[in-house]
Amino acid sequence: MENTSGQGAAAVVPAEVDRWNWGAFLFNWIWGIGNNTYRAFLVFVPFVGFVMLFVLGAKGSAWAWQHRRWESVDHFHQTQRKWAKWGVVALAAMVLFAVAMFFGVASLFKDSEAFRMSLAAVERSPQGAQQIGSPIETGMPSGSLHTSGPRGSASLAYSVSGPKGKGRVYVEATMSLGKWQIDRLVLAQDGTGVRTEIDPRLP
Repeated sequence: MENTSGQGAAAVVPAEVDRWNWGAFLFNWIWGIGNNTYRAFLVFVPFVGFVMLFVLGAKGSAWAWQHRRWESVDHFHQTQRKWAKWGVVALAAMVLFAVAMFFGVASLFKDSEAFRMSLAAVERSPQGAQQIGSPIETGMPSGSLHTSGPRGSASLAYSVSGPKGKGRVYVEATMSLGKWQIDRLVLAQDGTGVRTEIDPRLP
């Protein structure tokens, strides 16, 4: 069979080559440079970029065959398998990084004074005792936490559960002169959707 690779857009693409390309899908523009397929840079075009990922996956093998000279079909497959393997490795690394970031941020929130103060206020409040009970278990908090020297602000939300029920706590807090205070604290009960304001100053 004639080797038609590298002959341009008009080159005939063997059926065994024209398959989904994971390397093109996962590595997109980097793969495009290595395979002389510069239309892969369309991934940077707003709105078009996301669609282009799937176009590269579907058409990448054919384009790579047409725009780069390969020794044989086997050589082509060997190279594309390497791209796919490293693409999977890169994807796994990004997922692990994202998970680590999520738990790192959640851990930072859970160690914050705003979180500890709000949970303590819920635990000692009549509403917490009536709706959630004791002991209270919490989920991973989410939201925002900013500090700058002696000043700061926090806006957090986290789930709570206990012997009597489940709910979600919403807290807004500020720090002034290095001291945190709860500005607003709300307990939303699961199921009923009842939202109760809790006074954080209760002893």
